Amino acid sequence: MLRYLTAGESHGKSLIAILEGMVSGLKIDPDAINKELKRRMQGYGRGDRMRIEKDAVEILSGLKNDATLGSPITLLIENADFSIDKLPSLSCPRPGHADLAGGLKYDHKDLRNVLERASARETAARVGIGAICKILLAELGIDMLSHVTMIGGVEAHTKDISFDEIRTLAEKSPVRCADEAAAKLMCEEIDNAKDAGDTLGGCFEVVITGVPAGLGSYVQYDRKLDANLANAIMSIQGLKGVCIGLGHEVAHKSGSQFHDAIFYKKDQGFSRKTNNAGGIEGGVSNGEDIIIKGFMKPIATLKDPLPSVDIKTKKQKKADVERSDVCAVSSAGVIGEAAAAFVIANALCEKFGGDSLGEIKRNFEGYLEQVKKF
Repeated sequence: MLRYLTAGESHGKSLIAILEGMVSGLKIDPDAINKELKRRMQGYGRGDRMRIEKDAVEILSGLKNDATLGSPITLLIENADFSIDKLPSLSCPRPGHADLAGGLKYDHKDLRNVLERASARETAARVGIGAICKILLAELGIDMLSHVTMIGGVEAHTKDISFDEIRTLAEKSPVRCADEAAAKLMCEEIDNAKDAGDTLGGCFEVVITGVPAGLGSYVQYDRKLDANLANAIMSIQGLKGVCIGLGHEVAHKSGSQFHDAIFYKKDQGFSRKTNNAGGIEGGVSNGEDIIIKGFMKPIATLKDPLPSVDIKTKKQKKADVERSDVCAVSSAGVIGEAAAAFVIANALCEKFGGDSLGEIKRNFEGYLEQVKKF
């Protein structure tokens, strides 16, 4: 079983992540982790912080000669902006942020004590964890991507584009959108929001290929794969919704329109011609691509702030303004990949056991043979 913890504040000395339960013998290239960290920092509409930080990982434990030992892996990402003790205190909570709720919960009269940990800066550590999980998934033939499907009401159309094409086009796009025409309109919407002192949210999609049928379980609520994926995606700062497959669209369809008919060929096994379920049925992967959508709210910090209340004077006042993004949906997609990679890697470890890469591979390959003969 995999588990992880992160630590660190937005303007603290560093971010730290500890991953426990990873198999031994997995080769880890720090450059692969740094590549994911760089992807997280990119995207049209990101703020000045992304020009300050040059995220790079230092692996403090769990490796010898670049291979995992089976012991906890510790990642360190230093903050270039280490100014937590010098920054001014804040007392006017931002609507939509954790400021007020966190201040009430932890009895903080300086709301900076809340935002320093509630900040999405923490996700850099999670992307580092996800990058390691992606390396394990690749060893088992599992691949994944993310792309932006909506920003500010502008929707992308990618239904007829292949997995590889979506990845290529998205990685070239300033907003990580595979629909070039939609991407241009998205950038215009971001510019308009910036000029108005406003922010934008949107939607991203994560697609995972090569996942075998049988991950997760229907026997208990906390072992359902779709539930665990939803939990992981919803834990990302700013996310307010998640769906698997068609998601909320299922409410508008009949059973005959929604459910994915099953077919069988001897040389192919079981298959579907549609994937409305998003690769998961009854909490268990069914062998089709896993498709997850995450819906991100607009960033809470506005340059033209909303009304708020000073928690010290109790007088009406404009909310505090912090350095922030105009839109971070492109970044959220990369974080969504990392969150999903951890869940899938954990489900693989649960299903196939093993303390070494060789052992989990043997168990995995043996299971695939079993499925072929079903």
